[in-house]
Parts: sequence; C-alpha cells; structure tokens
Amino acid sequence: GAPGDVNSNVLVARSTGDAQLDKAVWQWLSWDKNQKTKEQIESLLQSGKHKELRDRLCCRLTFGTAGLRSAMGAGFCYINDLTVIQSTQGIYKYLERNFSDFKQRGFVVGYDTRGQVTSNCSSKKLAKLTAAVLLAKDVLVYFFSTYVPTPFVPYAVQQLGAVAGVMITASHNRKEDNGYKVYWENGAQITSPHDKEIIKCIEECVEPWNGSWNENLVDTSPLRQDPLKKICDSYMEDLTKICYHRELNVQTSLKFVHTSFHGVGHDYVQLAFKAFGFQPPIPVPEQKDPDPDFSTVKCPNPEEGESVLELSLRLAEKENAKVVVATDPDADRLAVAEQQENGCWKVFTGNELAALFGWWMFSRWKENCSQDADVRNVYMLATTVSSKILRAIALKEGFHFEETLPGFKWIGSRVKNLLDNGKEVLFAFEESIGFMCGTSVLDKDGVSAAVVIAEMATYLQGQSLTLAQKLVDIYETYGYHISKTSYFLCYDPPTIKRIFERLRNFDGPQSYPSCCGIYNILHVRDITTGYDSSQLNKKSVLPVSKSSQMITFTFQNGCVATLRTSGTEPKIKYYAEMCALPGHSDRSVLEEELQKLIEALVENFLEPDKNGLTWRSA
Repeated sequence: GAPGDVNSNVLVARSTGDAQLDKAVWQWLSWDKNQKTKEQIESLLQSGKHKELRDRLCCRLTFGTAGLRSAMGAGFCYINDLTVIQSTQGIYKYLERNFSDFKQRGFVVGYDTRGQVTSNCSSKKLAKLTAAVLLAKDVLVYFFSTYVPTPFVPYAVQQLGAVAGVMITASHNRKEDNGYKVYWENGAQITSPHDKEIIKCIEECVEPWNGSWNENLVDTSPLRQDPLKKICDSYMEDLTKICYHRELNVQTSLKFVHTSFHGVGHDYVQLAFKAFGFQPPIPVPEQKDPDPDFSTVKCPNPEEGESVLELSLRLAEKENAKVVVATDPDADRLAVAEQQENGCWKVFTGNELAALFGWWMFSRWKENCSQDADVRNVYMLATTVSSKILRAIALKEGFHFEETLPGFKWIGSRVKNLLDNGKEVLFAFEESIGFMCGTSVLDKDGVSAAVVIAEMATYLQGQSLTLAQKLVDIYETYGYHISKTSYFLCYDPPTIKRIFERLRNFDGPQSYPSCCGIYNILHVRDITTGYDSSQLNKKSVLPVSKSSQMITFTFQNGCVATLRTSGTEPKIKYYAEMCALPGHSDRSVLEEELQKLIEALVENFLEPDKNGLTWRSA
C-alpha cells in the first residue's frame, strides 16, 4: 500500500511480535489524520524502533495537577490532534451524562500560542479540534477568536453559565510541551472524582467519531460563538472591584516594565493597567509578541528568576522604571522584580509576594469594609507547600486561613465552596508564583496580580516605601518566614519511587525517620498514604493523593519541609520554611539554620549522588 495506507498486509509484514503493540500501531495508523504525526509512527515502525513505539503508544495521558500535559508529537501519551479529539469525546460523554441542558448551556474553548511545526500541531489547531468534536454533536461552543490568558476560560465558564471549559496550554513548561486544562461549571479546575471518571469515558470512545476531525466547523457552524469582546470587557470591569487608589494611579510618576515572555499577556496587561487608571507599562519589545520557540529565554518560566528576566531588567534600567512585572506565557502566573537603592534588582519569591498581597488585600478590606463587617467571615488560602505567612497574619488579625493540597485546582474548588456558604475570600496563592486576588476568577491569574502589584507599589511610594521595605515591615510585624524551594531532575520513575519508599521504611518496616542528620523530627505527614503522626487518629486531614509522592516533616526547631514529585514535570521538589514569632527575628541566623537543614535533608533523604539526581542549575 501507499504510505499512510492502512493495508493489512503491510502491517502484518511489519508485525512487532507484540500483540498489544501491533493493535496500538494499527489503531494509530487507522485513526490519525495528521500526516506529520502519522509519518512519525510509520517511520518508527519501518526502522524497527519497538521500544520507542511502545513508549509512545502503550500508555495514556492522565490528569496531573494541571490537567493533561505532555510533549507534542505522535503517540497516545503525547499531546496531538488524535489524543485531543479522544479526550474531548470522553468529556462530551461525561458531560452528557451529568447535565441534561449541556447542549444549550455550552462549553468554552480557549488557547495560548504554543506550537510545533514538525508535528503540525498548535494550540489553536488543537482548540479547533476540541470545538469540532462538540459542534458536530450540536453543543453550543464559545470559541475565542484569538489567544487568551488561561484565567479567561474559568472566568468565561462562570460568566456565560457554561457547563465546562478547556484551555489548551502548557503554561510555563518547555517549548516542546502542550496541555489540556479542564474547568468545571463552578469555574474551578476539575478535581477527583471528575478526572478519574473522564478518563474512563475517554477509554470508552477512543475511535474518532464522524465529524471530530472537521476543524473548519468553528468557522461554519451556527452553534459557535465568539465570547472574546464580551468576556474581555466584563473581566476588565470586574477587575476594578479590587482597584482602591485610582486617583494615585492616574498621577503616579512610577514607571513599570512588563514582559509577556513570548506568550499571550501583552494586550491584556495593557488593558488591565488602563482599567486601573495607569499609563500602559513599557513592554519588552523582543518578548511582547507570541513566539512558540520562546527565542530569547532558555526556558519560558519566570520563576527561574534573574537569568530569564535579563531583557526586562536592562530595559527597566534604560527607562528608569523601578518595578518589572513578568507574566508567564499563558499569563496565569506573575514574577516581580524591584530595583533597590544600590541599583541591584530584587526578584521576589512567590512566598514573599504572597506576604505583600496578603497584607495588601487585608488592609484594603479593613479600610473599605462596612461598620458591621465581621473579620471572622474573611478567608485566605494557600497550598500546603507554600509559606505559612498568611497563617501568621490571620492569627494576629482575626480572619481565617486554610490550607489545601498542592495545585490551584484544590484552591478553586474550596474557594467556591466558601463563597457559596456566604464567606468572603480575599486572596489565595501557591508558592510557584500563582496568585488569586479577589474572586472574579477561581484560579491563579497573572493579569490581575500584575496590576494589583502596580497599585501597591504606587501606594507605598506615597509613603516613601519600596515593596522590599514593606516586606521587611510585614515580617517584623508578623514574624519572619524564610523559605527556600528548589528541585532535582530525575527522569527515572523507579528511582523516585525508591527514594520515597526508603523514607517510609527508614528505621525498619513502616517507620519514618525520627531525625535528619542532627535535626530531630517532631511529626511526619505522608499525603500519598494518608498518614499523619500529629493527629490523634494518625490520619491526614488533607485528602490522600495516591498518584503522587508527598511527605512533610515538621522539625523540632520549627522548620517545616516537604519533599514531593511534580505533577507536571520530571522533578523531585523540596520546600522548606523557618517560621519565627514576631520579635524573635534575627534574619541571618534563621537563614543559616534553614540552609544547614536543607543540606541535611538533601544529603540524608534524597541522596543525589547515589540516585543520579541533577540539581536545578542555579
């Protein structure tokens, strides 16, 4: 048969000697209509690369902390036209079971600017195929006519009363990756049991339906609507609910630089600044337009700090701008840098920014609330691997602080629950620079965070303070919280498993370590198994999460440290924090103690040399 022809003789002649693999190859070549990815599988088959074929075809995508995420390319565990069609068919099936009015209420589809020429794969094309599957089944689809920030999808789901939505993005991952992020009708990312149920539904209908490949349906179907203008206008108007000092913003002399990291953020951050009364921030010209290759940075993750912020810091110096805001490629996270008196730049960590946001959102609430407002009705949230600074502020000010599992999907669902019960939620965050200011969007949002930081800096300038000075002031008031987060790369899943199993059987079977080097351990909490030594019944209060590894140690010296696997990348991450009470603050002593403890943790528990782990290149 001709190349791309499914001629059974050719396939039998090229049998791999493995029935499961033969079936998977046959399915792929029968179903995939994307020539480029089809050819990738054919050429692997022809050159007898059975191991790689098995890696690509004999496993499926699963939902991690941010939905489905993988490299673009051919195979059932990669992101490509076929797996996106399959995932959407499964979602269609699941929603049809759960909502009688699914077709009328509709479904939202958004996308970023990623792409890969060699697989003829782009976020927009994957979004068109997502829409096609649903339009072919007579579902109303709100398909954005251009790329949008990730937070626009959950926002649109709520505004338009849709049953769910999908954002095609891999956020700040490397350029080879893409992803499929699913939001439920409540505007929060899906959590269990929905994710498990959707995976089941995907497996029930893996063969593409008639019409699923028709990506032109978004241009021809009367059931397709473009929500762009309505959602953008409405979002910018809602944003002004958390604008408190418009008159200061209008006349400030402060200048801001914004980089959108070759992603979607530029237009939307410009509009947000305008909504707050600011002059538009100065864009970094080389990074303001979408570029799927992220040409000017080694990785498109603003968390990596000064090395990836180079262009924006140089521009700021040239323009005499004191504050730089950086949104990641899908604009759901925010990095901030501020020039200090000595001319050096301070790049804030996610935990430091959270201290500033927490102070700001609470003090604005206090200044603007009605006489009879009850502080006990007010909440802030953070994921359990994030700084406990909000807990310290909450204890002193009288509002509530709650923790969730890592991943903003848990925060979104919990916030919705609190709002439905008449509570007021001011702020939530995760340490990996994800912030939610206000509750218009139940997910992290870099667009709103950027403009809130600008207003905060403007207000502080009026008090002759910088962000960095205010941060010290917050620590002096509520107690120093010094934290450090980093990671090791490990591409071998069995090694990762072995590291964590060793910790569970450290001093013998089923016994966790009682010390780490010279540091005594008070409590151990293992989210993977649901064990918590600090609870009377030894059971963790946070829900068990069997699919990922995560153990937290509380030390006698007040340090809390967590080891966990990443939900989106081949990493073992560690998080450690020293919390001091107000007035017990010698910062350098705390920093030194934390550093020594981390060294002990890495040496004793992760054993990087023995396990062949690569430390994040500093």
